[in-house]
Amino acid sequence: MTSEESMAAAAVVTAEPVAAPEPQPDPEPQPPSDDEKSPDWRPSRPPSPPQRPDDVSEGSETTRPNLRPDRPEPASRYANLNYWKARRVTFYRNGDPFHPGVEFRFKLGRDLVSMDALLDRLSERLELPRGARFIFGMDGDRKYRLEELEDGASYVVSSYKTFKAASYGKKNGMWYAGGTVTGASGWSRAGTRKQSVAESDAPPPGGGKNTSGRVIRIINNMDHSIQCRVLLNLRTTQPFEEVLEDLGQVLKMSGAKRMYTITGQEVRSFSQLRNEFADVETFYLGTAMVAPALSPGISAPLPIESPIRRSRSRGAVAAMPVSEDTRGRRARSKSRPRVLYAPEGEIVRNSDYTLLEVLKEEPMRVTIRGLRRTFYPPIHHAPIDSSPPDKKMQLEWVYGYRGADSRRNLWVLPTGELLYYVAAVAVMYDRDEESQRHYMGHTEDIQCMELHPSRELVASGQRAGRGRRAQAHVRIWSTDTLQTLHVFGMAEFEAGVAAVAFSQLNGGSYVLAVDAGRESILSVWQWQWGHLLGKVATLQEELTGAAFHPLDDNLLITHGKGHLAFWNRRKDGFFERTDIIKPPARTQVTALQFEQDGDVVTADSDGFITIYSVDSDGAYFVRMEFEAHIKGISSLVMLSEGTLISGGEKDRKIAAWDSLQNYKRITETKLTESAGGVRSIYPQRPGRNDGNLYIGTTKNNIMEGSLQRRFNQVIFGHHRPLMGIAVHPDDEMFATAGHDKNIALWKGHKLIFATQVGYECVSLAWHPGGGALAAGSTEGHLVILNADAGAHVATLRVCGSPLNCLQYNSAGDVLAIGSQNGSIYLFRVSRDGFSYKKSNKIRGAQPLVQLDWSLDGVYLQTVTADYDLSFWDIKALSPEKSPIAMKDVKWFTYNSTVGFLVSGMWNNRFYPMTSLITAASRSAAHDLLISGDSDGYLRLFRYPCASPKAEYNEVKAYTGSIYSARFLFNDRCLVTSGGSDAALMLWELVDD
Repeated sequence: MTSEESMAAAAVVTAEPVAAPEPQPDPEPQPPSDDEKSPDWRPSRPPSPPQRPDDVSEGSETTRPNLRPDRPEPASRYANLNYWKARRVTFYRNGDPFHPGVEFRFKLGRDLVSMDALLDRLSERLELPRGARFIFGMDGDRKYRLEELEDGASYVVSSYKTFKAASYGKKNGMWYAGGTVTGASGWSRAGTRKQSVAESDAPPPGGGKNTSGRVIRIINNMDHSIQCRVLLNLRTTQPFEEVLEDLGQVLKMSGAKRMYTITGQEVRSFSQLRNEFADVETFYLGTAMVAPALSPGISAPLPIESPIRRSRSRGAVAAMPVSEDTRGRRARSKSRPRVLYAPEGEIVRNSDYTLLEVLKEEPMRVTIRGLRRTFYPPIHHAPIDSSPPDKKMQLEWVYGYRGADSRRNLWVLPTGELLYYVAAVAVMYDRDEESQRHYMGHTEDIQCMELHPSRELVASGQRAGRGRRAQAHVRIWSTDTLQTLHVFGMAEFEAGVAAVAFSQLNGGSYVLAVDAGRESILSVWQWQWGHLLGKVATLQEELTGAAFHPLDDNLLITHGKGHLAFWNRRKDGFFERTDIIKPPARTQVTALQFEQDGDVVTADSDGFITIYSVDSDGAYFVRMEFEAHIKGISSLVMLSEGTLISGGEKDRKIAAWDSLQNYKRITETKLTESAGGVRSIYPQRPGRNDGNLYIGTTKNNIMEGSLQRRFNQVIFGHHRPLMGIAVHPDDEMFATAGHDKNIALWKGHKLIFATQVGYECVSLAWHPGGGALAAGSTEGHLVILNADAGAHVATLRVCGSPLNCLQYNSAGDVLAIGSQNGSIYLFRVSRDGFSYKKSNKIRGAQPLVQLDWSLDGVYLQTVTADYDLSFWDIKALSPEKSPIAMKDVKWFTYNSTVGFLVSGMWNNRFYPMTSLITAASRSAAHDLLISGDSDGYLRLFRYPCASPKAEYNEVKAYTGSIYSARFLFNDRCLVTSGGSDAALMLWELVDD
């Protein structure tokens, strides 16, 4: 044997399927062959790097297992010819047996060098929820290295560690495996049938279009109301008779054996569909040789030809108009699945539908979360107008206050207005006039704010969002004109602005800002010119505040968790740091104030107040320390006469201390539990010593009072996520229900009542009679309230899952509840919404988040957490599987985020679809549509909104998802809720 022959034999690969061999003991070493003993033998290529035994691909064997002892040469993967040729591998999506597969060809070490590189490539080609992360064999065995991927084999790609066994590669009832797969050839059924001429890649006779598939309409000849459009694979290996039987099953026919054109000609083969009847769109299926019964208005059929003679004449084909959707459609790519027939749900059962009506308008196809969804148009709907609506949203009122997750955010302006912020809006509230003004220059949530020494200007910093418009920055604006004076810090802050403060001595010309990023960079700006005077990294993880010293504009103080430091800014812009409290101290300094002589007063999370003084050498020392509250102190205010006011976050106490008498306690009071702990304190009339205070609380309330009298509630707000909104059927009132276990009723700008219930609420509905409110809880309870007085009426246990959505029908006698477990629960309602009896349950599988009743009360439509649109037949107590049959149903409300009439929100070309639509609602007049997304944008469209060119009016006042949006009964206003701070806002619709 020559050296070339021996090397060729060493690379022989078995092409036949081989069963897994039984484990055998190591063979005895064989003596070398005569050729190997030849002294003239020389390798034909340089020696290759050594190879581990597990790197040898399966199915390959070497004819020279041992070399001479005096010249050892270990087996190498480079000696295997399979290593040098490109590998062809097919990948399928986990759990999807009808996925067509993605074929990759690559060479190890050249095209791909690691498994991570392959996973990155697969993430771009396969639509997986979290990208390609795991690769499995067809038997579920996970693959860790590229060397484990065999040429011609098929594998399954998944985002998760769980392998789902399925018949991968299934197409039209046949299974295809690319190439010969060792150990997997048992499921390659298609290879047993000889490939037909139609399966070749040669162009059709005449050089026309690709004839791999056609979209046709098939009609049951016995019942013309049953019809369906199918994509017919003309290159299938199935016999034409079997295809007819499959099509008959789609049309609910048993034993379909004949196919006819609309003129009565019989179709006998795929060749006729490709050539003779290429321009015919509609075919009838029957069980016997009977001409199809034609609809009115269609001419009589031509005589049926003899079954022995096949017609080759094109002149006998009726001139049937071809629909635009199929004439202009390009041929389907080979990489896409070739579906033989449409699913059962697409069968038309309504006998009122004619062929022209069904084909009147194209379905809308929208891709949501990587999955393509199809929505069918109703036959009759309002004209689709893509122009922007003639109304725009103008903020009228902001409810509540942000105290649950912020610090020092309450001030009083010289006009007597309260200044605070909620979400991305700065609110100025006039109690006397019962009015609000709003500054809306920010695009993300405001994180910090400071009032200028003149009390006429405000500096506010926002967090960083997504996109260039949402960068973190600081804005200087006027409280009088609400005009933005200066903006600085764009591209300077990483995550947001944690603290901002004005200097005192030079009239507030300097502004300090602290980055909320990892390094907590402290920067000083001359804000009139936007000049950066200096910056330094504090390297503190939780820095909660900073301030200028009132007697020195170049001395700055920062505080936070285990941190209190003084920073002296030099003329060259550098900072000298002096640490007063250093890590690993666990105490968190939460508030900072100054005495008149410049001594520093701090409060911490342990409830202690500490006073720092300066000695003759300029060093700070602790002059005094005492315990003022139980646990944390959240706010300190030094009044003009030397009285220090402190507020406790945990003990809810407000105390006064006399700084002139060594901080002797003067008096204290305590807030109620429903009000919450103290978050921020500010005097009602700064400069006056009347003791009247405003208190912002941790439960998003604002209280007013003094230490000598009780505190009363000025502003009420929800302090946990607010997801439930319901509007009154015939009055400008609405109700809210949140995770804080409060159900509140609002009329205009006023709070009517707020009732504490025992459960966290996620949904809310108002009875059509206007007298009752129904709320769904996270624990599966249904809570009924009297809408007039807020009194609790009843609590019913529905299930153990959250009741995400609930709605009354138009008559008010049935309440439908959509649950997290995917089921629909129906309750009979009587006595104007005060009596409930559970009637039925319809089981489902996916969590439900939105629900709408049909106008006649017969059907429901729901949206799942994965944005699947589902329909339910209330009379039959079953899911309705045919979306085409439901396309003309009129809906009493439309709060669903998906559907044909709202599809323009998803595939809109005027904004990138980088977020999800989380809330939507149709106006009472059916002319407007409001949508809210997961980035906090509110968009107002015309309704119906079914065009990708639909224009809109947009505002952004939230950071994070918008949970709910509803029009009030007269469409004059709409109310929205969302964000992490339970922001509730009322918008007026004004002429654009």
